[in-house]
Amino acid sequence: MNATIDLLKARRSAPVPSMVGPGPTAAELETLLTLGSRVPDHGKLAPFRFIVFADEGKLRAEEIIAEVYAAAHPEANEDQLRVERKRQALVAPVVVAVVSRAAPHEKIPEWEQVMTAGAACMSLIVAANAMGFATVWLTGWYAYDRKVLERFGLTPTEKIAGFVHIGRSPNPRDDRARPALADIVTMFGA
Repeated sequence: MNATIDLLKARRSAPVPSMVGPGPTAAELETLLTLGSRVPDHGKLAPFRFIVFADEGKLRAEEIIAEVYAAAHPEANEDQLRVERKRQALVAPVVVAVVSRAAPHEKIPEWEQVMTAGAACMSLIVAANAMGFATVWLTGWYAYDRKVLERFGLTPTEKIAGFVHIGRSPNPRDDRARPALADIVTMFGA
């Protein structure tokens, strides 16, 4: 085999609570974002963009999520708000939101543009794992809440394809059950 095949065979998502630093340096992050942007892109539209949450930006994002949650759930007491704040925390040293900018186009279907944003998520994950980081691709309710998204700087037509958490995970990660190829593969014409 080769290193790329071995990496793809071994890649696992890391549980967010296990994510620790150090995260990527500025130079490593630039490399990750460069590699994350090298995806199939019919029409060269770049129908995605990245928002990086690190340091104070992560804390501000968590505050925004908590504020929106509290406003939507006025009945929640302090304990419930604390649990929600912890549950939605951006724990990893760096979190990259991949934003889909898919829009109507005369030649390029929106679906292809959405898949390009998904490919950017996966390319970012593979690159980070190749650099020795642990990752997980998540969304959460706030990825779909327009009040949160507006405060994160998304336009009304933009959507979150995923939050890619990047850090280190000191614990080995168990594999999960994967689908049997017999259940997901059809040989056309056979």
